[in-house]
Amino acid sequence: MVALYIVAGLAVIFSFIFDREKTFKGLKMGLKKFLKILPNYLMILIIIAFVLLISEDFIIDYLTQNTIFIGMISALIIGSITMMPGFIAYPLAGILVSKGIPYMVVAAFVSSLMLVGVVTYPVEKEYMGMKATIYRNIGAFFVAGMIAIITGISYGEVII
Repeated sequence: MVALYIVAGLAVIFSFIFDREKTFKGLKMGLKKFLKILPNYLMILIIIAFVLLISEDFIIDYLTQNTIFIGMISALIIGSITMMPGFIAYPLAGILVSKGIPYMVVAAFVSSLMLVGVVTYPVEKEYMGMKATIYRNIGAFFVAGMIAIITGISYGEVII
């Protein structure tokens, strides 16, 4: 990450050396765009802070008390309103499986976590529009559900 900052800083310095006016104009435009999207990103940070209050134990207890289909629906909902990067989500999935949560429920949680973006809705709406964002999230929710059901069938947790 530090290397990226160094490269960006050097690029700004070289740009400044070659054309000060364009560099200032570019930095000013960048600052304006940053300030324009800042409220949406702050909203996402606030939502993430509240979501992080949900403990791992709560998720495990909630997902294991019910039938597999209720657990799957719960996992889809929890995954949809949670936001975390893949390098945290996949090890968490391993922990959930080791705690005895069915693969179908874990697949529902992880796939909805990666596909559905309730937390990122404000930013998506800004760039894609409200209608496209809603359609994308609804479609992603159903795709995550299908992934979970196929996983359950593959692991013999659901018999058709």
